[in-house]
Amino acid sequence: MIQEYLNSVDKFIVVGDRVLIKPRDMETRTKSGLVLPATVKEKEDIHSGYVVKTGPGYPIPSNEVDEAWKETSETKYIGMQAEEGDLAIFIKDQTHEIEFENEKYLICPHAAILLLIRDDMAIK
Repeated sequence: MIQEYLNSVDKFIVVGDRVLIKPRDMETRTKSGLVLPATVKEKEDIHSGYVVKTGPGYPIPSNEVDEAWKETSETKYIGMQAEEGDLAIFIKDQTHEIEFENEKYLICPHAAILLLIRDDMAIK
């Protein structure tokens, strides 16, 4: 399911500590059997969706002296916990919504993710 979304956004480059998320359909039933449409759930503070792409992580500041004649080293990053295919539970207020090829996506800072659910939780 998530693979079809990955194919359409292959050329996206997510910057820094941000995560590209495909929102999950939020239609649910209450205990009494009423169906709540997605528009009601959009008003909630906490949402969920699938991680489509992630940025490189948090940049590490360089300790090198900034001299014009010196070659600069490659920027280094601290990696993030989110991986492609994870189900992310995140704070909706901190996301930015974009639309690409009639699909809705959210750009979310890694710090706004509260919980990740991963199918293949291998103990390392």
